[in-house]
Amino acid sequence: MTRPITPNDLWRLPRVGFAAADGDVVVVPVTTFDLEANKGFSRIYRIDSRRPRPLTAPNVDAKSPVLHGNRMAFVRKQGDDPSQVWVMPLDGGEAEPVTDLPLGVLGAKWIPDGSGLVIVAPLFADAPTIDGTKDLQQARDDDPVKAHVTEDRVYRYWDRWLTDGKVPHLFRLDLDSGELIDLTPDSRRWWSWDQEADSFDVSTDEVVFSADTSEPPHQQPRWAIFTVPLSGGDVVCLTPDGTGHERRPRYSPDGSTIVYGMQREIDFYADRVRLVRYDRTDGSHTVLTEDWDRSASDWEFLDDGDLVFSAEDDAKVNLYRMPTVTGTPNLVARGGTFHRPVPGEGAVYATFQDLSSPPEIYRIPLGAGEPTRVTTFTASAMTELDMGDVAEMRFVGGNGDEVQMYVVFPPGFDPSRRWPLVHVIHGGPHGISGDQFHFRWNAQQFAAPGHVVAMVNFHGSTSWGQAFATSIHGAWGDLPTQDVMAATDVLIDTGYIDTDRMAITGGSYGGYLTAWLTTQTDRFRCAVAHAAVTDLPGMYASDFTTGRARAYGAEYWVDPDRVDRWSPSHHAAGYVTPTLVIHGERDFRVPLTQGLELYGVLKAKGVDARLVYYPDEHHWILKPRNSLHWYGEVLGWLERHLKPSTST
Repeated sequence: MTRPITPNDLWRLPRVGFAAADGDVVVVPVTTFDLEANKGFSRIYRIDSRRPRPLTAPNVDAKSPVLHGNRMAFVRKQGDDPSQVWVMPLDGGEAEPVTDLPLGVLGAKWIPDGSGLVIVAPLFADAPTIDGTKDLQQARDDDPVKAHVTEDRVYRYWDRWLTDGKVPHLFRLDLDSGELIDLTPDSRRWWSWDQEADSFDVSTDEVVFSADTSEPPHQQPRWAIFTVPLSGGDVVCLTPDGTGHERRPRYSPDGSTIVYGMQREIDFYADRVRLVRYDRTDGSHTVLTEDWDRSASDWEFLDDGDLVFSAEDDAKVNLYRMPTVTGTPNLVARGGTFHRPVPGEGAVYATFQDLSSPPEIYRIPLGAGEPTRVTTFTASAMTELDMGDVAEMRFVGGNGDEVQMYVVFPPGFDPSRRWPLVHVIHGGPHGISGDQFHFRWNAQQFAAPGHVVAMVNFHGSTSWGQAFATSIHGAWGDLPTQDVMAATDVLIDTGYIDTDRMAITGGSYGGYLTAWLTTQTDRFRCAVAHAAVTDLPGMYASDFTTGRARAYGAEYWVDPDRVDRWSPSHHAAGYVTPTLVIHGERDFRVPLTQGLELYGVLKAKGVDARLVYYPDEHHWILKPRNSLHWYGEVLGWLERHLKPSTST
């Protein structure tokens, strides 16, 4: 007997991470959660034909595995101690720590001959040695003054202050002698904060990495490609003349070339990523995918020198293979959502998920054959659950363009009845409501109480090319509003939507569009605005203020009328919709004042409103019990306002 999914089920499901492979050896970290302890632990498993075999202990956090022959290096954290690199044999034996760095480590990769590891780990720029950083950390811990002082434009990121001066260093570790050499002893450069552990690669003679080129006050960070000899020496920038960003370099198997991702437009974070081949012999850079209107991600080299990577297309994330000579991507497997492919024996391994299935590891043949699921960590829990059907619909939206949306139906859906409609609007705005099992905004969870859930990929969404993504610049609320309203009408025309019971929900930009819609229409019974952008000029308090002119159409002090035209707070007279406002105190991307202002105006106007404020969360609600509380508030608000007054 199956049943609809509940928020508790989302935290009972193991979270399957990204695989690592070396030949036919495949390992994967899997995170499980203890609701009583309010935390999760990741354990690394070896995948074989019988059942996964745990390699690490259950009471420590083990992540980021990398393989070389019969050895695995990984990042382990226990208690409050900083994370460190450990190494263990796969054919029997105990794991042993190989680092003891004062601020912990971010990641590691094997030197190709297996003699050691290259490790990326932070040190303080003002004390750029291991001992100096240790002493400075102790002094800061003892100092009662905890002020943040800066003259930089960029000084925070998501929930992290950058004023502490932590910057990544590259270390070479010789495993036989234990010698640890700092390859970038004078480093003061930031790395891409979201991908520090994935921003470098190692060849037989050098290390390549991506780092920031900007100098204080960091008016516009720009990521470029650098190299440093594996034996130590000068750091060289390979892309000093770039106009945008260059990231995620990877060496070819023979070490003769480097492939990296390039964005041309520095002020547009969703500018499509082109793959570029750098020839280490003649120093030439060749753009491989300039004519391909999609954005590559997660690329890795296969043993034959081809690339394998994932890319969004039509609200899915597919796998592609591409020779670096022709630069023509060839479809290997179509989503759902494939992420982080890694080469194995005659195949690649990647996570796969869709709107009804959480991530698991799949084996995707490089020749003939279909993807095959090789892990079943979530299978037992999923057999208890009744998933609603999923449909894909296309309709005419703003500008007369075709717009796509996913519709998730409640379990037991009967089209002869009338059901409440809940829009779940994605953030970004340059992202997608994809065919994926989103744990924080799980569409099946929104549908389970008896809602039809619409996920509109409005103008501005990625995966339909650059022009579609940039079409909302300078008019954030225009075309997306037309798209959501048109989707609403299309669903009403089906006959199974109760027009008196419709809601809009969203977070970040999705919260913006939710707030904006409530200034423009009263057709929705209620709204949920999570981390909502409500006052465009106030977003200059955000962590990243570069690119505002591109998004808004002008800097506020140059053309305030243009910016205010699409700012919900400038149209607050229209607020009449009962709204649940949610915000985390440590949200630096959409500052807390955005949500508090919305709530304050609603209450001042006498509009039904409720505030949910998390002092220990940031842009996302990540702690297990906070998440359960969040789902309780959101679903409770929808139940309160969408509950039928009579039988439907």
